[in-house]
Amino acid sequence: MSKGKNQSDMQLDNRGWLERLKQAGFTATDREGGRVLVSKYGCGAIIENTAEGPRFAVRPGLLTGNNLAQLLDRGFQKFWQGPEGNFPALARELKVLHSFEQDLRAVMGLTSLYNLSLGTVSSRYIYDRVEGREGPKVHQSFD
Repeated sequence: MSKGKNQSDMQLDNRGWLERLKQAGFTATDREGGRVLVSKYGCGAIIENTAEGPRFAVRPGLLTGNNLAQLLDRGFQKFWQGPEGNFPALARELKVLHSFEQDLRAVMGLTSLYNLSLGTVSSRYIYDRVEGREGPKVHQSFD
């Protein structure tokens, strides 16, 4: 968006991309602070409009009631991390999240990066083998 736009032009643009999302089968629910929860396939993302255009305020995740659970990668398995705790991510949920992200980015005109096209990208990466790792072992001499 150019810098010469006024507030009413920005709101028209905001309604414009929301209408495009609704026409593509997404559901849009207003949230606090002018943010919008966009959902489809049981997944959702919270989007906000900025001077540069729409952007993710909260990355896409799995809808759990009124909340979004974020994808957490623990190295050996992916988990959903939400207000009610962590629970294992199933393959079908990851496929649905991937489809949701692809559709959302296409409708919003956002760049789809190579690594996003390969599969699901986690919000956080926590590997057990790194977290809390023991220090180097000191070997005692035989002397």
